[in-house]
Amino acid sequence: MSAEKKKMTRTKSQQTRRTFLKGAGVVMTAALADQFLLAKEAQAQNKQVLMNTWGGVLTEAENEAFYKPFTKATGIPVKPVTPVSYAKWKAQVTSGQYEWDITTLNQAQWGRAEQEGLVEPIDWTIIDKSKLWDGAVYANGIGFTTLSNNLCYRKDKFPNGGPKNWADFWDVKKFPGNRSFNAGDAITSVLAALQADGVAKDKLYPPDLDRAFKKLDELKPHIKVFWTQGTQSQQLLRDGEVDMMMIWNARATDLQKQGVPVELVWEGNMMLITNIGVAKGAPDIKASWEYIKQSIQPERLADYAQRLPYGPANPEAFKFIPENVAKDLPTYPANLAVGVRIDPAWGVNYAKLEERYAQWMAS
Repeated sequence: MSAEKKKMTRTKSQQTRRTFLKGAGVVMTAALADQFLLAKEAQAQNKQVLMNTWGGVLTEAENEAFYKPFTKATGIPVKPVTPVSYAKWKAQVTSGQYEWDITTLNQAQWGRAEQEGLVEPIDWTIIDKSKLWDGAVYANGIGFTTLSNNLCYRKDKFPNGGPKNWADFWDVKKFPGNRSFNAGDAITSVLAALQADGVAKDKLYPPDLDRAFKKLDELKPHIKVFWTQGTQSQQLLRDGEVDMMMIWNARATDLQKQGVPVELVWEGNMMLITNIGVAKGAPDIKASWEYIKQSIQPERLADYAQRLPYGPANPEAFKFIPENVAKDLPTYPANLAVGVRIDPAWGVNYAKLEERYAQWMAS
């Protein structure tokens, strides 16, 4: 064989080898990618995020705005566990028997949970601090949404106009009918009572508890039900079992969308920021913080606000919320102007207050 032919044969062989290796590399890359996806799916099958939630329309909105997008992105399913309960939170951390990983609770109660060692520290390897807004972090939780406790009444019970403030709510002669309060949130009942007794909004803290419970005593005979879950509060108004009540703003708005003749009163509304975070020692802390990282993104919170009118804590979310939706949120300027923000720092007193409130309800 001539030198020229030997050179051509060698070159062809090298080209064939390179072509083979290149093709094999593509196959190997595809195989590795498939293995990665399979591993990810297998990993996801052994995981699930257990989300403590209130149920009803709130959980339905969470499912669309948060659960489904998270599962689509990670393969990790999200399972809701209802209802939210501080007592269960404390019990599961103490016993090590967990029903859920993540919860949302108002910042006042969250501060108490942090003091009692119930909160898992924020995982800063997952949460990007540089992308958080001012005031986002409180007691190892992250601001999630803003909700308000409002006066709400059935318009068909008061065709000439219903109560316009908490003083009217206490006026059983001018506005007769059955009332309802939240059994699990003592501070809102106290603040409503003080407003009804003439205390100015900027003088509510520190709350005069003796004065508040004296005022609550006046109304107690007319409180037919102390509701314990958001769905129950809606049912009470929907069925006409009560004529007026304290209710979460989004629950009332949802009833309006259903055609139930209710009026939501913004005067004297009591706003609070809800934190989202992880229970101390939860079964899957990493996946939980990944879920939270997604949930505090402005687009996700805006989606949620358009399904259920709780104001997003992340101010960037308002860039994605239409004006007609924004006006029904607690953080809308007109609603902020007539409301009261619940002071989370006073949450250290919640344990004694809730004990007193429970005794008062039972007496």
